[in-house]
Amino acid sequence: MKAIINAKIITDGQIFNGYHLLFSNQKIITLSRELPIWAEVIDAKGAYLSAGFIDIHLHGSAGADVMDGTHEALDRIAHSIVQTGTTAYLATTMTMASELIVRALERIQSHQDNGGAKLLGAHLEGPFINPIKHGAQDPQYIQSPNLKLIAPYLDTIKMITLAPEVEGAQAFMRYLQQHYPDILLSIGHSDASFDETLAGIEAGIGHATHLFNAMNPLHHRNPGVVGAILADDRVSCDLIADGVHLHPSFFNLIHKLKPQQLILITDAMRAGCMQCGLYDLGGQQVEVKSGEARLMDGTLAGSVLKLNEALRNVYCHSDIELPELIDMVTRRPAQRLGIKMGELKEGYPADLVLFDENFNIIKSFVDGVLRYYT
Repeated sequence: MKAIINAKIITDGQIFNGYHLLFSNQKIITLSRELPIWAEVIDAKGAYLSAGFIDIHLHGSAGADVMDGTHEALDRIAHSIVQTGTTAYLATTMTMASELIVRALERIQSHQDNGGAKLLGAHLEGPFINPIKHGAQDPQYIQSPNLKLIAPYLDTIKMITLAPEVEGAQAFMRYLQQHYPDILLSIGHSDASFDETLAGIEAGIGHATHLFNAMNPLHHRNPGVVGAILADDRVSCDLIADGVHLHPSFFNLIHKLKPQQLILITDAMRAGCMQCGLYDLGGQQVEVKSGEARLMDGTLAGSVLKLNEALRNVYCHSDIELPELIDMVTRRPAQRLGIKMGELKEGYPADLVLFDENFNIIKSFVDGVLRYYT
């Protein structure tokens, strides 16, 4: 048994002082004021302790990309992101040639974790999107929703970002909702009207991918995707809180409208945890400088954001309390994926993060094993 002592423990929407977190055999045992004499003690020295962070939208890191389609790339991503407090993630694909998407899904499906963050499954971003809002997705590979393409991997796919207004999307979504209700359907890269978005929600849309980005803007006479998402309590949404994709003034506003349904993501590409320079995303050249990743035409191309940096940005530019903020990268993404993690409760995985008041990561544990420390 191990015990983390002298930590400010964040769980259940509160900060607990004077408690110890006990864990053993990959699982959390309990929070306790009593310290068993046989416990191996880990002194947090006043740092914050929370469940490990979960990133549901991650393309790459440390020079590797999910679309490389190799186990080595997935290992490199997993080993690098634990330094950001991320202990679990969805490997996110791109709109590319069908054979490359299939290769990436095959690797995700057959991959075995080899240290680092846990691979929870695949997030299929595209190719079932609207060409008008392709963003950094290569429009030449966009296709209509195609069950045949992904059928062998439906047990691996945990989330699909698509445009509900494109031809065939309604039938596609209704089929998945009937036969694979655990797959989270998310609107993104979409030019849907307000009514088309509502129809998509009725057909199974339960989430919105990087709200405001790669979708039509909010307009007072044409509220579009953003207006429909913000007005509907059934739908959660995620943000890229790097100060580039979304102005920080929106953090408070969106939180007030979606107080229990807001999730933070990175949308990081292979330049994450790397230096500035030239990289690629989805087969397209990307230049990274001054904390921004852009295609050669200036289009934003994912990000180089780290999840602990996203927390810091929102904390510094909003009045959201720390326990609720941590909820946005732990309990909420876990609940949207329907998985038992993201909370400091008995029987939950001992995926844990220690961090300081500036969200610098001190230690990351995955299944109770120390995977990163400073």
